[in-house]
Amino acid sequence: MPVELKVPSVGESVTEVEIGDWLKSVGDPVKQDDIVVMLETDKVTVELPAPVSGTISKILIQKGASARVGDVVGYMEEGAVAQPQSAAPARSGPLDPVFDRSVGSEAPPATIPPASAPRVMPAAQRALHAAGLEAAEVQPSGPGGRTLKEDVQRHVEARPGDGAAKPDLREPKAKELKPPPVPNLPAPGPRQEEVVPMTSLRRRIAERLVEAQQTAALLTTFNEVDMSAVKQLREDYQDAFLKKYSIKLGFMSFFVKAAVDALKQFPSVNAEVRGNDIVYHNYFDIGVAVGGGKGLVVPVLRNVERMGFAEVELTISALAGRAKDGSLKLEELQGGTFTITNGGIYGSLLSTPIINPPQSGILGLHGINERPVVVKGQIVARPMMYIALTYDHRIVDGREAVGFLKRIKDAIEEPTRMLIEV
Repeated sequence: MPVELKVPSVGESVTEVEIGDWLKSVGDPVKQDDIVVMLETDKVTVELPAPVSGTISKILIQKGASARVGDVVGYMEEGAVAQPQSAAPARSGPLDPVFDRSVGSEAPPATIPPASAPRVMPAAQRALHAAGLEAAEVQPSGPGGRTLKEDVQRHVEARPGDGAAKPDLREPKAKELKPPPVPNLPAPGPRQEEVVPMTSLRRRIAERLVEAQQTAALLTTFNEVDMSAVKQLREDYQDAFLKKYSIKLGFMSFFVKAAVDALKQFPSVNAEVRGNDIVYHNYFDIGVAVGGGKGLVVPVLRNVERMGFAEVELTISALAGRAKDGSLKLEELQGGTFTITNGGIYGSLLSTPIINPPQSGILGLHGINERPVVVKGQIVARPMMYIALTYDHRIVDGREAVGFLKRIKDAIEEPTRMLIEV
């Protein structure tokens, strides 16, 4: 009796998934709990195990298609060894990259130009244009197969007369020279387009970014931070930190702890709008944006106010590792009261990040660059970083936003302030 392979429940708010890679094909033997297919949600990748031991007998929904929770995506035969179907299996890879956009059907392959196209001298090109000829119609006589102006003239003179006046191929005088018209034609060679469906994760990212722009009153304020003190601290204690905790002391833990310090001073940045109410969070769940294998994700560090530097570094490292291999759990991406994103690791100098709804603030970090600054009346080179705070102006005033960012700056430039809470 066929056994159904159904899409399981993957979270309260998730009703639809995208079929990922089928790890088993029709006819393959499968043991119970072997992973059969990967299911992509807007947040995480979920594995669908085999409910029984047997053989894959049929695949109903191929890779890239959508399915709802409870849908049957395939069948198994329990304990039987089904023979593979003679027909070629349905493709689960990407579609053919060449399409006719006007009708949506496959277009014939582009014509490949000859390997050695004729080389035309500038004067000959102008003569060709005046005569209404193509370079391929003229026999070249120049070195290396080049087409000369004289070749065009000979070709025109050799054409049988039709009563029409011969075109004037003489070079114009210097005062009459005009730039030759440049035809607006595509460059030679194939010009293909690749049509790739959006993944569930990318669609969800797009929806949330548009939602943030449409529902919140976003504004960004900036400041710059002298990173000298933090860099010196890392240099002084890096070896001892690495030896004790088996992980390097990074910059992110300083900014996470500084953000908690600033959020305590300015609680509206840690709040959210819920209907006609403002909800103030008396805990600090900080989302840290990391690049995953399928795009940017924001796993959440819970109760950061109770964490030390080592615990912050270890947690971020573990979450980033799972983001890269797609094994983050749904609950690790939900919630969060504030977000930190670091574009500096990609070389960003300055940006305006977009908040993660329903949060009211996001801190953007950027690259560290040596810049001249004035310190006690002297121009010196210091490692400087621009920082940005995008906030929801509906509940965060400009004074609070500027004060929040200034508190971050003070905490990073004098890290001991975070220890003695002044």
